[in-house]
Amino acid sequence: LELVYPQMPPADRRRLLRGVLRGTFRGLFETLRFWTRPETDNLHWIGSVHGQERFDAALASGEGLIIAAPHYGNWELLNQWLAARTPITVLYRRPRSAAGEAFLRRVRGRTNVRQVPAEGPAVRQLFKALAAGGVVGILPDQQPKAGDGLWAPFFGIQALSMTLLPRLAERTRATVLFAIAERRRGPARSPGCFDIHLLPAPDRLRDAGAAAAVAAMNAAVQAIAERDPEQYQWTYKRFGRRPPDSGEASPYDGKDSR
Repeated sequence: LELVYPQMPPADRRRLLRGVLRGTFRGLFETLRFWTRPETDNLHWIGSVHGQERFDAALASGEGLIIAAPHYGNWELLNQWLAARTPITVLYRRPRSAAGEAFLRRVRGRTNVRQVPAEGPAVRQLFKALAAGGVVGILPDQQPKAGDGLWAPFFGIQALSMTLLPRLAERTRATVLFAIAERRRGPARSPGCFDIHLLPAPDRLRDAGAAAAVAAMNAAVQAIAERDPEQYQWTYKRFGRRPPDSGEASPYDGKDSR
């Protein structure tokens, strides 16, 4: 929060921090519920859906749909909403432990969800799914491995950023929508305490210049995070890697764990 809001008064930043931590722990327990309850129960937590006409038009086009879902709100509930309407291929990063991966594959392995690890032939499988008119889901603010991305600004700070989403957009005719399950303000009670938003992607995401396309992707994620900063996953160390030869140390080094 100090990095992305350097001009914010410290007292305001502390209030925001408390809100972020409340949202993080609330989201943890919500996710445990969504992983362990039937989809029919979980979908009652969704109130309004905004932009569904974009989603329906993309499915009807038969040319594929890319869902870019940042770490905002509750993306596990979003996945279940999507899978209730169409088969979806979801890209994910393997946990370090085999037990962790087995757990995630089990709780996310719902009807209509195909999970593809982000390695080896994954990209080919995504292109194949889109060519068949299918739907793929990607976390656009996932930090790639060193050498697999480009440096682009995110909240004014250079961040190692994925190129996969712009590549898929530029090389296919698929529609790209940014999607979130946003928690409503007020008591966190079912039913209807989340709204689904399906937002158009910026035109420059398909820019032939990779740097411009990645910058547009980061700007779209930033706009979503700024809708309600308490719902964005700031606990993810997005700026941990620094540009080579920059002389910058990780901004998280030496920080306590609070």
